[in-house]
Amino acid sequence: MAGDRTITVDMHLHTRRSFDCLSDPDQVVATAVARGLDRICITDHNEIDAALELAARYPGRVIVGEEVKTAEGVDVIGLFLRERIPKGTPARETCERIKAQGGLVYVPHPFVGGKGGRGRILPGIADLVDVIEGFNARIHFHALNQRAVVWARSHDVALGAGSDAHTLAELGRAFVEVPAGPEDAAAFLAALRAGVLHGHFSPWAVHLASTYARLRKRLA
Repeated sequence: MAGDRTITVDMHLHTRRSFDCLSDPDQVVATAVARGLDRICITDHNEIDAALELAARYPGRVIVGEEVKTAEGVDVIGLFLRERIPKGTPARETCERIKAQGGLVYVPHPFVGGKGGRGRILPGIADLVDVIEGFNARIHFHALNQRAVVWARSHDVALGAGSDAHTLAELGRAFVEVPAGPEDAAAFLAALRAGVLHGHFSPWAVHLASTYARLRKRLA
């Protein structure tokens, strides 16, 4: 990308519309801008309201996403969405619904246990996957991120990166640097294929912040 203008995109982060986050949506955007990020993907758990609102208020800054908890208990992110996909939708149907909206299927933290399923859903959706998260700043075992990179390259799938920020402090801990260009889904996917991943692991303590947010909301 030498000589070409590039932009930086944190592809995975949350606002207080997620059950485990307290970050004010507008502060998320302001913090991202202050940290030099050109665009962010708002990927709240099972919600797109904040992302839609922010995309309208900050044109060109925000990509509307949703981190869907599928029927299999594994997360799948849709990017460039117009409509919410319900929690508990089967993984393959989730991917099909993302595609039907003209969106991109982005699989986060695919090889962690629990929310990633240790890769078990990948064989059933491989033909629908557009992007694999190659670096997640909250995954503290580099081998798990590396497995995602290997899988993506062996299946000719683009790579993405995200902080998975649930606090303002985490924003920009991981991002992808891509060639600047049109802002639609197809152009972004093409840019990702020429992108470079950047990332630093967040401190372990960030998980305590998510736990605190969950408890505070349950007790409210």
